[in-house]
Amino acid sequence: MSTPLRLEPLTADEFAPFGDVLDTAGAPDKMINAGMCGRYHDRATLDFGDGKAGISLFDAQARTFPIILDMMERHPEGSQAFVPMSYTGFVVIVASDEDGRPTMPRAFLSQAGQGINFHRGTWHGVLTPIHAPGLFAVIDRIGDGANLQEHWFETPFTIEGTT
Repeated sequence: MSTPLRLEPLTADEFAPFGDVLDTAGAPDKMINAGMCGRYHDRATLDFGDGKAGISLFDAQARTFPIILDMMERHPEGSQAFVPMSYTGFVVIVASDEDGRPTMPRAFLSQAGQGINFHRGTWHGVLTPIHAPGLFAVIDRIGDGANLQEHWFETPFTIEGTT
């Protein structure tokens, strides 16, 4: 048996407790390249302990609904940004922390053109593209030491494909 989770649209306001929505909402901060490119400047709060920022590429398999959530993870030593390299949406699952464990998860559906940045220490589900290819640029902490904590749920959650 599993507990259903409602899929919500990904908005900056609703996602703010967990991180940053990376998109081109609103007017660009400035025009560059002889007026041919809008720059949306400094859209994420990157936060790392020791180590350095790195860019990696992830190639995740696309998922189908219903999606079963049985585990969440977090990275106590750094934020983690996911920027899709294709123009499709993906599912983002997050939870607040209570005594070192995730609270009731929330599931968001991003729109094409949106990426996200998890705040340092935010509980989140694994990368969950719903369209192939599931290719993402990931900006996160590169360094020594443990930077991964996992929590497995006794009763999994189910995410249906409707908002």
